[in-house]
Amino acid sequence: MFELLSGAPPYREADAADYLRGNWWTGLNFGDLLDRAAAIHPFKTAFVDRWNRLTYAEAQDRAERMAIGLMDLGIKPLDRVMIQLPNWTEFVVVYFAIQKIGAISVMLIDRYRQHEIEHMAAISEAVAWVVPPTYGKTDFIPIVEDVRAVYPAIRNVITVRGEVDKPGYVSMDRLIAENERTPENLARLKERAPDARQVAHMGPTGGTTGMPKMVPRTHNALGCAVEYCSKAWGQHCEDYNLIVGSIGHDLSFTKGFLGSVITMGSLFMLDSTDAQTICRIVQDEKITSVIWVPTLAQRLLQYEDLDKYDLSSLKKMHSAGGAAFPELVREVFERLNMRFHNGYGATEGMTCITTAEDSIDTVCCTVGRKTCPRDEYKVVDFDGNTLPVGKQGELLLKGPSVFAGYYKNLEENALVFDKDGFFKTGDLAVIDENGFIKLTGRIKEMINRGGESISATMIEGFINKHPDVAIVAVVPMPDPFMGERICAYIQPVAGCALTFESVIAFLKQEKASVQALPERIEFVDAMPYTAAQKLDKTALKQDIRKKLEAEGVIAQPADQACAGSTLENKER
Repeated sequence: MFELLSGAPPYREADAADYLRGNWWTGLNFGDLLDRAAAIHPFKTAFVDRWNRLTYAEAQDRAERMAIGLMDLGIKPLDRVMIQLPNWTEFVVVYFAIQKIGAISVMLIDRYRQHEIEHMAAISEAVAWVVPPTYGKTDFIPIVEDVRAVYPAIRNVITVRGEVDKPGYVSMDRLIAENERTPENLARLKERAPDARQVAHMGPTGGTTGMPKMVPRTHNALGCAVEYCSKAWGQHCEDYNLIVGSIGHDLSFTKGFLGSVITMGSLFMLDSTDAQTICRIVQDEKITSVIWVPTLAQRLLQYEDLDKYDLSSLKKMHSAGGAAFPELVREVFERLNMRFHNGYGATEGMTCITTAEDSIDTVCCTVGRKTCPRDEYKVVDFDGNTLPVGKQGELLLKGPSVFAGYYKNLEENALVFDKDGFFKTGDLAVIDENGFIKLTGRIKEMINRGGESISATMIEGFINKHPDVAIVAVVPMPDPFMGERICAYIQPVAGCALTFESVIAFLKQEKASVQALPERIEFVDAMPYTAAQKLDKTALKQDIRKKLEAEGVIAQPADQACAGSTLENKER
């Protein structure tokens, strides 16, 4: 009997038995998936970045040698290992090395800094951390030292593309070089192969209460989600996929990286969002499919030298993580001559996408249908009653590709699952008679900035620490490029002077990450309140929209102006 990870909610026994009986869960772990690809396509170039190329056989060889090194470091089954890497081929080796020994990878977004990392380390009780010594302008070693001072349980720091001469540090290159795939070592690895019902990794997701929550995903459930999504949008072994967004994000990780492995295709991992670089890579590498958020697609189309590059190899695009406006969809079809697959997903397991058979109107207006036939999707009213076809309500889901609950978060799990085990997404939707889903809004208080979910509550918590802030409310402001940006309304303490620059400097001093920094701050004499004496964020959203319309940043609706009164804005 496999060992359950304490703190990771199990699937209901009847549900698990049904998913296994119907073969929705295959029983393959992620190490098996790499082995299968290496056996069938050993010499195929599988993983590429701007510096390196790996075949499936080479990835398998390096992953197994590193896995042997990890075992010798004392990393045990179910131990958690944090991974914080850019879009480098080394990520592939690290990820599968962890999977090979039955440990659990904890995904860290590359922009996380001390505050978020300490939170993730505390929840996961991680014993190791894989990280580059430096990347771009960031020196990660002081960050690592800060976190380890608080959480000494992180016994091993494994550095990538660089060595650090300090106790507790070891380079990935050394782990690979010093270990061989001898029969004895391969036998040790075989003994450590995890049961597919076990947790494979944990991914972060924005928390309505502030800090990121952790989503544990089993080999079975995550494999199911990726397999059926790949089938739905036509991902296959002849695809050369491109990911541009951070591999720490669910879209790039699941639909890009894991999708490529499951279908035995090839993957280019680009660590730049520069339009010229993207065009050059697509042209030179003959990329056939792209997995990214709508804002990156829009950035590409706005590139003034786009027509100077040969992008004719592109066949399809998987877009999710933000609103895909009809104008963008049609321009991709017409100007790039490629299919646009409009998707909806999240770390928790929501997986919908349009298919090649769907009309352009369907792609423009919906996020397609659920990809796994065994998953159950429904909309309910505020009392939890299931609504009929065509009625708007909160979207709930359950199935073999959906997670079973947040890690070590009993309070949140009690709120987000109904009595029948359906997950409450917090998204408003309409499902039509053919199963197509149209998203109509959000219940959760999150800001979707270019496909990245950011907690307004988290940012408010940071700003509230400022001694001169009396009241703060953070709301999304519409943006034609990013979808939404961060706007903070601040009522200063009487007699105190605040500026945008002073607030941002304070947040940086508090070691807030880039994603927690407001992009606009409105200083007001008084906040609006509802009849129940709660902050009226609806009024604030209307206020910032009217300001943006007046400034010409966004267009005013043709049929009517936004309701609500404009608040007095004082520059302090």
